[in-house]
Amino acid sequence: MNKSILTFREKEVFDLLIKNYSTKDIAQKLNISEKTIRNHISNTIQKLGVKSRTQAIIELLKLKEISL
Repeated sequence: MNKSILTFREKEVFDLLIKNYSTKDIAQKLNISEKTIRNHISNTIQKLGVKSRTQAIIELLKLKEISL
């Protein structure tokens, strides 16, 4: 099995982002702060070497890390 480039929490965050949840909604749903959500998103953007959430989502879909 291929190891995911995302942590479990990063995957949770992006799975909710692609379902159109806001940062605030995700924070409430996962019971963590909005800052922590933004950190997870930022870490993922850095890992992928992209510039935005949208580019990160596209790359993660291409890599089959997340699915619609």
